[in-house]
Formats: sequence, C-alpha cells, structure tokens
Amino acid sequence: MMRKRKGYPVYPLTVAQKFHTYYQNFCPKKEVLNIGTSLTIEAELDLNILRESIYKAIDRCDCMRIRFAADKEGTLYQYVTDKDEPEIEYVDFSGKTMEEAAKTMTEWTQVPFKRQDSRMYRIVIIKTPDGYQGLYLLVDHMIMDAQSLICFLKDIIELYCSTVYEDVPYPKEMASYLEQLEKDLAYEAGSKAQQKDTEFFQNIIDSSEPIYNGITGPERLEAERKRCNDPELRAAVNVSDSVDSALDIFHLEAEPTKRLMDFCEKYHISLNCLLLMGLRTYFQKVNGNDDVSINNAIARRATLKEKKCGGTRIHSFPFRTIISQDKTFLEGIYHIRDLQNEYFRHANYDPTAYFAYRSRKYPHQPGQTYEPMSLTYQPMSMKDKRLEQLGGIRYKTKWYPNGATTQAMYLTVMHRSDDNGLDFSFEHQIKAVSREQLEYLYYYLCKIMFKGTENPNLRIGDIIKLI
Repeated sequence: MMRKRKGYPVYPLTVAQKFHTYYQNFCPKKEVLNIGTSLTIEAELDLNILRESIYKAIDRCDCMRIRFAADKEGTLYQYVTDKDEPEIEYVDFSGKTMEEAAKTMTEWTQVPFKRQDSRMYRIVIIKTPDGYQGLYLLVDHMIMDAQSLICFLKDIIELYCSTVYEDVPYPKEMASYLEQLEKDLAYEAGSKAQQKDTEFFQNIIDSSEPIYNGITGPERLEAERKRCNDPELRAAVNVSDSVDSALDIFHLEAEPTKRLMDFCEKYHISLNCLLLMGLRTYFQKVNGNDDVSINNAIARRATLKEKKCGGTRIHSFPFRTIISQDKTFLEGIYHIRDLQNEYFRHANYDPTAYFAYRSRKYPHQPGQTYEPMSLTYQPMSMKDKRLEQLGGIRYKTKWYPNGATTQAMYLTVMHRSDDNGLDFSFEHQIKAVSREQLEYLYYYLCKIMFKGTENPNLRIGDIIKLI
C-alpha cells in the first residue's frame, strides 16, 4: 500500500534532488537553490491569453506541481498535486530604468521558498522599461534545472502563439515527470545498471589520486601543503568562509561563436568537449600539470521523454583527464569526447556516492578538493521556431543571480537568444575568486580555443607557448 499525503502518492527524492539538499544543508543562505529568469518580447501581448497560457503550461508540466514534506525523522519526500492555479502578479516597470528593474528581479530571486507543502515557483507577468512584455519566473532547483525551465517557458510561448495566431499549431504534450521518477527510483533500488555504473566510477577513482589545479597557478596547493605539513598533498581548499556570490558574464560575439560551432560540426564533437579542452589546457598552462580535474554537469536528457519531463536531472561528476603536451589539440579533444561518452553511459550513478567513495579512498581534511571549478554547457536556448514564425519579433532572456554559492567558481555557457553568440556566466564566491582572475581565465580560454580550432594538429605544448 503506497503512502499518501493530502490524497497524493508520495515518493522519495531522486539522487539529483538529494544532491541539491546535500549542499543546501551546508549553506547558511537557503536561496542557493533559486533560479530566476525573465523572458520578454517586443510586442503588445494579450495579458489574459498569456495568463491562460501559463495556467495551461502548469497543467501540462507536472513538475511545476511538485510539493515537498518531511517525515518525523526530517527526511524529505515529494508528491505531485493535480491542479495548481497560483495568483499571477503583474508588475509594470515603465518609468524605471532597466537597471532598477533588474535590481528588483534580482531581489525576488534572493527570497528562498518555504519547503513544507508549498509551491516551489513564482511567476510574475512583467512590462520592462524598454516596452517589452513577458514574464519573470523563479523556480527552486529541486523541481527544475535550466533545461526543464527553458522547456516550460517555450511551452508557454507555443500555447500563447497557437491561441493568437491561426497558422501556429497547438504544441505537443509534455512528458510525465512521475514516469521518469519511477524509472530513476527503480534504478536506485539496486538494479544491474546501477552495479555496472558503480564499478565504472570506482575503477576511475581507484586508478590514481587526482591533483588540484588553481585558477592562478599552484600557489594555493603549495600553501595547503605547508599548512598541513605534507609536501605530497594533492588536494586544496578552494572555497572561502563566505557563500556570498557574484555573477560575472563575458560575451563572445556571434561571428567567433560560429567559428567554434563550425569546428565542432566538422569534427563531430560537442561544444562541451571544446570548452573542457580549453579549460583543462588553461589549467595545464598555469599549473604545469598534465593531470587536470574539473566538475562537469551531465543533463541526463537523452530521450525525448527525458527532454520533456521537467524536473531536475543534472548529475555532476569530476571529469579528470591526463593529456601530455606532446599530444595535438585534436587528439586531446578526441580523448575528451571518448571519455565523455563513457561518462554519459554511466551518468545515472549517484554523484554523492562518487564523492563519498573517493574521500574514503583518499582521506582528506574537510573542504579539500581536486576540482577548482564546475562547468555546465547549456545547448538549449530560448531561440524558438514559434518566435521565428512571427517575423522579426525580438525578445530577450535574462538570468538573475541568487547571491549564494557553495562552490568557489561555477561556469555556465549558454547561447544568447538574440544572436546565438555565447555568454560565459561565472558565478563565484566573492572572497574565493576575483573578477580580475576570471577576466584572465576567460581571455586565455578564448585564445586556446581559437588557436586550437584554427590549428587542430598543433601540439598542446606549442599552443601553450604561442598564446
């Protein structure tokens, strides 16, 4: 007999959700799980139809109706309600500056949600000072990741357009969150696939101990070795004593972005591989190590059902590569691609189990790590064919910082909606990494990627010398 709450079947949290609660528990600022974004369109929108489209989208996307509750032991579980019609506010920012509007939405993004039995999102219909109209959406990372958030926003647009324009068809159904949840829970209940994935990652961990590479060089590791009186130490603390964060965004123009994308297409690799190659080569350059580890997020959305089921499905693992400077840029990229493909095959594995196993294998003081940063590449953009059908209507998307992070540095690379150029968004602890250090990293990351894509048969050592 299945347990129920308020008449709905209850389910345990998935591994991806547990991972979020795991780091939220360490964070004094509970808004660390907030994701705030806005989508605005250069058009007069029918606000009643927009409101109706939002309600329909909530109906079609069951992860928006997830609620959490805790049992007597304090363990969180989840259930999905069958109806949800929140009051949708309307805020007109006309007469304010764009900066003031952004400041207000950033403030909204920094208000944490209550957990127990409460709605985990907030939607506001907005009019921005530049005359654009659209909506601001705040969700908790426990119910959505960036991909499901984009999927949900696209659904609202498609529902709206199919109502307003005769020749725009009604969008196809979304997929069931609960169906995917049950699959995930079956996997976690000791399946054969889980055993295989466990073996794969444990073998990687057992092979040898990684080494920490600092953003400016080996000085942090050297200081840690002194502090611990251990000249062989390979891990360092890279976070600060404060979770206060800033978001620094660097923009790569459309034309150079296209050159990178063309290279990826020609050599059948993802941009994620190219970014990893660029980053690891940067760390190789400034630290002098061929051995580099970076945390890399895997979306776990291979099938159409996974793409459209909402929820949070990201698993993040340390991605370690040992590539000597004698190898060519292209050989390095292919090595990353092949290794990534193996990771994808085993990506349902629990990242917290990975870290727990590794810390038993190579015991360290709390807070010591091998990874200086995390990377997420978001291939999905709000660039939507429904919007393209409406002629040259322009629209804007913006992400708002929640002001807290438990990691020293987290890079998210996304395509801009207006020109498909790339935005490099660095969320970083203010006391751990400075804007100047990020500018230096970004400058060399781009130099490495362009030098390598223009001369793929150049050796990595030569690229490091030339830039």
